[in-house]
Amino acid sequence: MSFDEFMAFGRDALIRADVPVVITLPGGTEGMGKEGVAELLGELPVTLFTEPSDKKNPERWTTREIRLAEFFADDTYQNDASTWNRVVSNIRDRPGDVNRILGFDAGKLFDYRRALNAANLWISHRGVFTQSHFDELENFNIALEGRKRFVMAPPGSRAYYPRSLKQGFGDKSQVFDFDDVDPARFPRIAAKLARRREVVLEPGQMLYLPLGWWHQAESLDAMNINVNFWLRDPKILRRPYVLGVAVYTAVFRKLKGVYNYEPAQAAS
Repeated sequence: MSFDEFMAFGRDALIRADVPVVITLPGGTEGMGKEGVAELLGELPVTLFTEPSDKKNPERWTTREIRLAEFFADDTYQNDASTWNRVVSNIRDRPGDVNRILGFDAGKLFDYRRALNAANLWISHRGVFTQSHFDELENFNIALEGRKRFVMAPPGSRAYYPRSLKQGFGDKSQVFDFDDVDPARFPRIAAKLARRREVVLEPGQMLYLPLGWWHQAESLDAMNINVNFWLRDPKILRRPYVLGVAVYTAVFRKLKGVYNYEPAQAAS
C-alpha cells in the first residue's frame, strides 16, 4: 500500500480491517540511521535485552539499563556469536526527537502520547530473533536502517499452544519458531500456519500488525533500527484471551520488576 492510499483509507479503517499491511512511506522521507540516532540520543537510557543466540531458548531475556552510546560503542554487543542483544526505549515523551528520527510528523498519524501507548526505539544486530508471540496493542513498525523479516499468523489462542502463565509467558507460544514446527507435537497449529504471511520490512517501509496476530521477527542486517508505535484500541475487548494476558502480564512485570515499556526518563 502506498502512503497516499494509507492516508485515504485512514488509520482507524486499517485497524478495523484487521490484516497486516506494508505501507511505503512517501518519497523524500529520510529517517535517521545509526549515526544520526547516536548523535541525537547517545545519552538516552535504554534497556538492553540479552539472551543466548538460540531460537528455542526457553528462558526470558535478561535485561539491564545502559546508555545508547554504550551499545553503539561496544562491538561485543553486535559481534558476540553466542549472544543476541537488542536495546529498546519508549521515547513517547520526546515527540520532537521522534519526528527528527523518522523525518516526518508522527503526531499527526498516531496518537501515541496517550496512556498505555508507546513510541519504541528498537536497535538490534544481524540474527537477533524474537520468538513467536502476540501484542495486546495495535502495532505500526517503521524500518529506518536494516531489513527485518516478520512471519505472522491470524489470531487465536488454543491452536498456538500458549506457554505457561505462571512464568508470564501467556502471550508466547510453545512453538518458538514458526519456520520449525514439530507437527506430531503441535498438530493444532497447522491450520493457522497455512494462513501465515511473511514480509521483509525494508528501510522506508511501515508494517501495520494488528493486535492479537501472532508473529516473530528476525533482524537481517548488521544494524537494524526501527521505531514502532503501540496504540491501544477497543478491538481488544473482542479478543478476551488477549485482554486477559495483557492484564496478567502487566501485573507480572510489576511484581517481578520486568521491563514494562514505560517512557524513558532523561539521564541525570
